[in-house]
Amino acid sequence: MTYFQAIVLAIIEGLTEFLPVSSTGHMIIGTALMGMEPSPFVKLFTIVIQLGTILSVLVLYYRRFFKSLDFYYKLAVAAIPASILGLVLNDFIDSLLESPLMVAVMLVIGGIILLFVDKWFNRPQVDDSDEISYKQAFIIGWYQCLALIPGTSRSASTIVGGMTQSLTRKAAAEFSFFLAIPMMLGASVVKLYKFLKEGHVFTSEEINLLLIGNLVGFIVAIIAIKSFISVLTKYGFKAFGWYRIIVGLVIIGLLISGRSLEII
Repeated sequence: MTYFQAIVLAIIEGLTEFLPVSSTGHMIIGTALMGMEPSPFVKLFTIVIQLGTILSVLVLYYRRFFKSLDFYYKLAVAAIPASILGLVLNDFIDSLLESPLMVAVMLVIGGIILLFVDKWFNRPQVDDSDEISYKQAFIIGWYQCLALIPGTSRSASTIVGGMTQSLTRKAAAEFSFFLAIPMMLGASVVKLYKFLKEGHVFTSEEINLLLIGNLVGFIVAIIAIKSFISVLTKYGFKAFGWYRIIVGLVIIGLLISGRSLEII
């Protein structure tokens, strides 16, 4: 991995992690476009640079993390379903991470859903993510399990899950941001543990790549979160839905035609 590739992937991560467009899917597409082999370090890098985006949420919403323990309990309840399924299906999920076709198909399916989600759930009652119940948090957690399929989008799954529980788009998005913290932190720890357990050792250059990736991801994610909340509140999901459909269909077309995604 070069420094250029690390920065590009970090920008992709920062831009897409909290948008309903699938950061994992975009990372898979990004590595394919740059002709990067799915080496153990590349796979680790695409997960661990999420730590930078986690920090962006902590910085932007730091007051929320000092309100009450109840806030943390709800996040823990919501994190249970995907945490269990993620551990059980870890090897199967890893195998899916190398499939651009899977990503493209799920981008299209998710995009179609986003075109109609505002009409389906247009009577929100909860305007503050602090007001959700434990039952609502647990149900949102089950929606998050859909994101174990590459290309689905953790953000889209949890936001839509929140809207099914009568949360406004803004409240659902914010709870999705908060829920990302335990999930991404857990995924990073597990990936690091497996990497080291398999006998891999970090080189000084790999450490530098991880540091740069997290820094870039942190800065870009702050910008993305602020912009996303504004766009989502004013315009809803349609723009994101059409974006997913167009990108997915383009990739499917390239794959069917037998063309390589590699451009760099």
